[in-house]
Amino acid sequence: MTEIALRPPEQVMTLSRLGSLHQCRLSFMRQLLRRMQRENWAFTRPHFDINARGEGFAVYTATGPERSYSLVAFAHDLPDEARSDRVIATAWDATFTLFDGIPDMRDIARLRANVPLQEAGRVSETELSLSRANRSSRLWNTVVDALASGHQPDARELTQTGYLMRTTAVYGSGKFGAADRASLEKRPEFAAPFQVEMLSVFLTRSFVADLVEHMACLKAPDTAVPLAAGLRRNLGIGNSTGLGMAPFLLNHPRLLNNWIIAREYALAQVRSLEDASEEAAGFLTTFTKALKSNALWQSDHPLQKAKLAQLANDMAALQAKLETFDFTQSKAWNALYLWAESALSEEGQELLVSLMLEPYGEMLSGLGACMQADESTLFTIDGQMPLGTLKALTEANYAWALATDWSAADATARIWYVSEEKLEPRLGERQEEPLDAYEQPLAPGRDAAALYADIKASAAVTTAAFLTKHPQHRHSVRRVQMLAQFPYSEIRDNTIRASMLPVDMLRAKLSFFGATHFDPRSDRWVRINMFRGAPYPQELASAPYDDWAYGSAP
Repeated sequence: MTEIALRPPEQVMTLSRLGSLHQCRLSFMRQLLRRMQRENWAFTRPHFDINARGEGFAVYTATGPERSYSLVAFAHDLPDEARSDRVIATAWDATFTLFDGIPDMRDIARLRANVPLQEAGRVSETELSLSRANRSSRLWNTVVDALASGHQPDARELTQTGYLMRTTAVYGSGKFGAADRASLEKRPEFAAPFQVEMLSVFLTRSFVADLVEHMACLKAPDTAVPLAAGLRRNLGIGNSTGLGMAPFLLNHPRLLNNWIIAREYALAQVRSLEDASEEAAGFLTTFTKALKSNALWQSDHPLQKAKLAQLANDMAALQAKLETFDFTQSKAWNALYLWAESALSEEGQELLVSLMLEPYGEMLSGLGACMQADESTLFTIDGQMPLGTLKALTEANYAWALATDWSAADATARIWYVSEEKLEPRLGERQEEPLDAYEQPLAPGRDAAALYADIKASAAVTTAAFLTKHPQHRHSVRRVQMLAQFPYSEIRDNTIRASMLPVDMLRAKLSFFGATHFDPRSDRWVRINMFRGAPYPQELASAPYDDWAYGSAP
């Protein structure tokens, strides 16, 4: 049990704070690598058949205690003018699937006919994910040319980008015929969320590094050299993520609750510790690494540039504080955190939270398994709940929404809908486009306020009686009742206001993946880096335990 209370949802669940989260020990990439290292997984590359034009296939197999999984990668010769990160693209430099087991040549032939088509093809229940990636074309060619001539590429140029390919989608959980999440959830290796997708990206990173060296060798077999180990290690996998991910947090409330509450419980445990003296040295080492990692974080977007400038100020203030901070005082971590609440921005506060968790891997190790969720249990509405109780719950958990003037144009300026062409979420301007008939229920605050107005005017005694007259409020009643049990399941902010930034929702989700170096390209899509600094599969057994997330330039 913790002595210090968890931070209240009203503080944690605002869009601005969710948009300031950083990766931490609980991030899904790090959970995956710790498990594979602990269980001594084995990795092989049974196939790598790619020609001088960059066309062919490769297979990377990861074998754990009970099962094997294979990334089947197809390389393509894509003209520069055909390369696009948009979801409407139809061709990519590489396409992938994660296969359940070890594929034979019949499987490869079937997958070759479908995986390169992505949405236009179909996979089966033996495939666990479907993904694609594009080269960072200028940098890719620069690296191939340098290695082919026997030289290492320019370290500064490589470090500035941080990846040679970026994925534009990693699909799982039943999309396009792939295995449904429910069929995999009892496997221990997939106990934590998104482990299928993280494993796919981890193996994709190996393929990309191998491919760039392979293309250099084919270009000049007599002079080509492999990438230096430090440069190779500093390359992650880029990712472009847009609006399609933003509604996830609203549509998976119990999952969101479990992610946030695991992190908040971890923070409360650390803040409650009486003695921090033994872990202080490890914390300071990680802080120094974070300083170097932050120096690599760049963006041209005005919003992110301002946040990075503030983070630099925060880190300078924290560094000055740590020079004289007494780690031997009672509840030192709590004292440090309370100082940060008044001295640092939300960006700096949340990075400090992540850093404070780092020395306590053993203490926090059990929390990862608590971050999955069965959301089917949330569909039942308690019709017997007295309407007075429902009213009180709405007042308690949606106070911000009840205080909002929903008649103001700015309060409802945005509208969420789904595009007919790609079946992807989109965000429109309510006053400019006739989209009301297509609006998705992604404004829980506004809907809770409408529910509350009808509750106050109702003479019903029970929730069931109320809903017989007002069935349009079923989804809001469900969320209000859910919040009583899962307090971190709702974003306590207006998701359709004019100033709302969808990238805040993207960043929250991606931080739990373990992404770093967020680089928004607008308020609606962002580029990130995944597994930067992580050991490659063949290095995992001998790598320092989980010591890569704050990697810096070689």
